[in-house]
Amino acid sequence: MNCILFDGPVRDNLLPFTFTRPVAEIRVGIMTIREKWEAYLNCPISYLTEDYLSEKYPLTLANTNLMINASILPSEKLVQELRNLSENEVLLKDDIIIAYWSKTADKDQDVSSFDQLNYNGEIVQILNTWDIFSKNGEALQADFDFLTKGRKSQPISNTNSLIHPERIFLEEGAKVEYSILNATEGPIYIGKNAEIWEGSLIRGGLALCDNAIIKMGGKLYGPTTIGPYSKVCGEVSNSVIFGYSSKGHEGYLGNAVLGEWCNIGADSNNSNLKNNYAKVRLWNYATEKFEHTGLQFCGLMMGDHSKTAINTMFNTGTVIGVSSNIYVPGFPRNFVPSFSWGGASGFSTYMPTKAFEAAKVMMARRNVEFNDIEANILNHVFEITKKWRNY
Repeated sequence: MNCILFDGPVRDNLLPFTFTRPVAEIRVGIMTIREKWEAYLNCPISYLTEDYLSEKYPLTLANTNLMINASILPSEKLVQELRNLSENEVLLKDDIIIAYWSKTADKDQDVSSFDQLNYNGEIVQILNTWDIFSKNGEALQADFDFLTKGRKSQPISNTNSLIHPERIFLEEGAKVEYSILNATEGPIYIGKNAEIWEGSLIRGGLALCDNAIIKMGGKLYGPTTIGPYSKVCGEVSNSVIFGYSSKGHEGYLGNAVLGEWCNIGADSNNSNLKNNYAKVRLWNYATEKFEHTGLQFCGLMMGDHSKTAINTMFNTGTVIGVSSNIYVPGFPRNFVPSFSWGGASGFSTYMPTKAFEAAKVMMARRNVEFNDIEANILNHVFEITKKWRNY
C-alpha cells in the first residue's frame, strides 16, 4: 500500500503553521497526523503539499495510491473502511472527502465520477488553528490508548505522588522525580528520555514527547502536549507545542499553539479570556480578516522560529507569523505578520539573513542543521507574506 496525505482545502485555515509544513506534520495529541496514519496503517506515508515544501516533504508515487485527507485523524473504524475501499471509490463524510484510490496525485483531483461511499462513523478533523488545542484532549486519549495497548509502563519512581497511576505511562529512559502526577482528568504520557524535574505539578491529560523537559516547579494542566526536544516551565494550560521550542521560565501560556523553534522569554504571558467574556476572534489568512472562533478561551498562535523577549504580553487571540521577534513593552497587535521585528510601538522587517543567523544557532543547540532546504522554505515564506508587512 502506498499512502499519500494531501493537504486539502483547509490548508490556508491552518496558517501560520502550514507555511512551513504540510498539514500532515501538525502535532495534535501525542503524535503528528502523519505519525498516526503510519502507525495505524503500518506503511510509509508521503505528502501532497505545496511545491515549495516538497523538497523537505517529498511525494512518493506508485501505480496506485491511497489518497487520504491529511486534516482527518485516523481511528480503528476509519482505517478498516479504508482497507475495504476499492479503486474508483471515494469515501466521504457528508461532503468531506476522506480518501480515494488514484493512479496520480493531483491537488485538484476530480472525484465526481467515482462511486461515492458515505462513512457513517464520527471523524475528528483539524479544520482551524484553534482545533489543534481544542481537540487535543480527544486526540491525546486516542494516541495514549493506541500506543500503550498491551504494553507496560516503565517503573515510576516512588518519590512521586500519583493519582490514577494506571493512566500514567513512561517510555524507556523517561525520568520523573518528586512531582505530583494526577491523571484523573486525562492520561499522562512521558516519552522516551523525557524528564519532569523536581517539584512539578502535572494534571492530565499531558503528552511530554521524546526528549522533552518540564523544568523545576512546572505547573501543567491539560489537555497539553509538549513536543519533542521542547523545554517548558511556569504555567501551561490546554496548549500544544509542536517541538524543539522553549518556554523555559515563569509565565502563563494558555489555549495556545506554538510551532517549532520558538522561544518564549521569561515572564511572558498570553491572555486567553477577554475581560468582557466575549467569544474570541482570530486572524484568518484565507479570508484576510478576523474570524469568529466560537470559543471563549483562545490564546496565542505562534509560527515557527518566532521569539519573544522577557516580560512580553499578548492579548487574547493573537496570531504571530513565522520568524518574528517581539521585544518591546506593551501589547503588540493581535496579528503580527511573518518576519516582523518590534512590538507595541511598531515593527520593522526582520530580514531573512538576520533571521537565519539566529535559526542556525538555535537549531545547532539541538544538533539540527539549518540547511539550504530550510532556508529556501523560509525565503519563500518571506516573499509570500510581504503583503501583510506595511513597513
